[in-house]
Amino acid sequence: MDLGKNISPTPQPKEGSQEKDVKPVEEKKVAGPIQIVQANEHNFELNATALEEVLLQKHVKDLNVVVVSVAGAFRKGKSFLLDFMLRYMHNRDKDSWIGGNDEPLTGFTWRGGCERETTGIQVWSEVFVVEKPDGDKVAVLLVDTQGAFDSQSTIKDSATVFALSTMTSSVQVYNLSSNIQEDDLQHLQLFTEYGRLAMEEVSEKPFQSLMFLIRDWCFPYEFCYGMKGGNEFLDKRLQVKHNQHEELQNVRNHIQHCFSNINCFLLPHPGLKVATNPKFDGRLRDIDEDFKKELAQLVPLLLAPSQLVEKEIGGNKVTCKDLLEYFKAYIKIYQGEELPHPKTMLQATAEANNLTAVAGAKDLYSKKMEQVCGGDKPYVAPADLKRCHEEIRDYSVSYFRSVKKMGGKEFCQRYQNQLESELEETYTNLSKQNEGKNIFYAARTPATLFALMFITYVVSGVTGFIGLSTLATLANLVMGVALLSLCAWGYVKYSGEFREVGTIIDEVAEALWVQVGRQCERREKSVCVSVCVHRLQSTVNYYPSNNIHRV
Repeated sequence: MDLGKNISPTPQPKEGSQEKDVKPVEEKKVAGPIQIVQANEHNFELNATALEEVLLQKHVKDLNVVVVSVAGAFRKGKSFLLDFMLRYMHNRDKDSWIGGNDEPLTGFTWRGGCERETTGIQVWSEVFVVEKPDGDKVAVLLVDTQGAFDSQSTIKDSATVFALSTMTSSVQVYNLSSNIQEDDLQHLQLFTEYGRLAMEEVSEKPFQSLMFLIRDWCFPYEFCYGMKGGNEFLDKRLQVKHNQHEELQNVRNHIQHCFSNINCFLLPHPGLKVATNPKFDGRLRDIDEDFKKELAQLVPLLLAPSQLVEKEIGGNKVTCKDLLEYFKAYIKIYQGEELPHPKTMLQATAEANNLTAVAGAKDLYSKKMEQVCGGDKPYVAPADLKRCHEEIRDYSVSYFRSVKKMGGKEFCQRYQNQLESELEETYTNLSKQNEGKNIFYAARTPATLFALMFITYVVSGVTGFIGLSTLATLANLVMGVALLSLCAWGYVKYSGEFREVGTIIDEVAEALWVQVGRQCERREKSVCVSVCVHRLQSTVNYYPSNNIHRV
């Protein structure tokens, strides 16, 4: 007997059976992580087809959805935690869901090391259907996000991923290491504000639940592991005190006003084998007992049927089908240019520093020019005004250059160009105000209208006398319009009302003045040329022909 071969006979089809009656067995699709938001040259694109395959499954598309997302800095164990959540969802009906000591941890890809693993946003392809204590069924979706602040991501990348996951999740787990530091709170403030700006209708608290998950907690003698110690620690960290700096108070108030529910869980270090063994594959035997004990308490707090938080937007519960549309809408906002780009602290400080210098230089220019052509100063000749402008402009630009600024030469040059452009614009406005003080300039419009009325009056009289009644009527019409315009202009200048009408009359009068001036200038040039030609011709005729070359 050959034990190396399978000796069981191959089943034969019964007589009369046809090959078409034999149907192949469909292989069940293996669940795994699905990339739904992809990073491409610091722009994010939604893989709508992949997301539709997950959210539009027949058995879940009309169920209210529970979205649990984990976000935070890169290489802090987000995917590792999510895989224990997956294990709970598969074994939640068992007494010991956490598994055996020799069972490797599978699910979202994770590994040790210092380089990032997850990019963009991933969801688990299997949507879990859970019946809540009240009998309602909900769909549970687990979301993994790209870690913030890695060496390949800009601050905008990190803000977009965190904001998008917060906007679409019902529970956001903010994964931190060792402690809650002030920069963690500041980053949270930035990211949530970036998300709040993208939402069309911002309620008093636009987001739902936030859990601070403090990994590798080293101070159990001050605050014990778990939710109780975590909430006590969080209350102390988010407490607003009267003697705090205003900036610190604003950060805490902002966070508390963004989320309907905030809590904290303190988790111990998983052990040296987890941290230092490159071959660690998630087996429980390599993890410290304290970590396993607290982990067994943490995951049910998020995923137990009685603890599930259904996703709501604008007070309405969201189904899987609805969530797909929200993803599409939100990603379009972040792909556009409607939102301001978040900046690093250096960029923001350098920008504020340069803007302050620009404002100081503009103020200096305004004060100096006020002494030259201010409201109580008389009319200044345009050439003198321009000369003063150039001197004061150069002085103001020199002041801007002398101020110590951050950002480097090229960064500061952009603001210097902005300053010079704004100073030229201010000079243009001052020139117009100065022209308004010129009595002849102010009288240009009425003088033009009077001249037009006089000319049309004369034309009307002459054409009427010689029998050209049509031209006389037209001249009278133009004269009447000019008279009405003059009356309207006077009323506008006296009352200050209907300024748009006054502006139109001034522009028409200006156009007439310019056209007449050009015609006069051309006529004058023509006369000058004629005189010069006549004199030259007279000179040639006066001298004998043999002396022409001398002349």
